[in-house]
Amino acid sequence: MTAVQSEAEPAAAVDVRFTLAGEPLAIRFNGNVWAVAADPVRWFEREPWWETQPRVPVGAAVVDVAVWRVQVRINSASPLRTMEIRRRPTTEQWILASIDDAA
Repeated sequence: MTAVQSEAEPAAAVDVRFTLAGEPLAIRFNGNVWAVAADPVRWFEREPWWETQPRVPVGAAVVDVAVWRVQVRINSASPLRTMEIRRRPTTEQWILASIDDAA
């Protein structure tokens, strides 16, 4: 597997299109639209907000961060890739945490 992101590199912002049920349907990254090709998996992680934000608005949801792992492809003939996307705390912006060759 070849990861695109590393801890030293900043994560890339991505645009995510969701189904009516709230699951990722497609992800725009690096000028391409990647269609979700398998059932996505969601979980929540604890975010150390004090390391990334000097202040947090009262009532802001910064502790539990939504994370999705999705298998995607550009077209039906392209190989599957696995993306992990995270929602930035206090925003609706999604970031690409990693992208790997599908296992």
